[in-house]
Amino acid sequence: MITANQLRAARALLNIDQRQTADLADLSVPTIQRMEASDGVIRANVDSLMKLVSALENAGIELINPGVPSPSGGRGVRLREHVAKPKMKTIRQPKLSSSRAPERPR
Repeated sequence: MITANQLRAARALLNIDQRQTADLADLSVPTIQRMEASDGVIRANVDSLMKLVSALENAGIELINPGVPSPSGGRGVRLREHVAKPKMKTIRQPKLSSSRAPERPR
């Protein structure tokens, strides 16, 4: 289980925005927005939750759930050490077309 607060904290640790999170998890931006707007534990379909948690873990995030040994208890997130920057999908830039011939220097 992951909470909206954990998701926002994980994004902050990775220094990524909602769009990048959506790309990383292969989800839509509105889905990420709905997840972050949840009150407490995120309620979503199992497939979407599994994609999100897996993407965060692959990016180096460790989710800390209640009952797991930690100094102060409670939920949280932690960035594992020595983790490579998450790989984002590359967005192709549209080609610029010109209806006229390029100018030549005089």
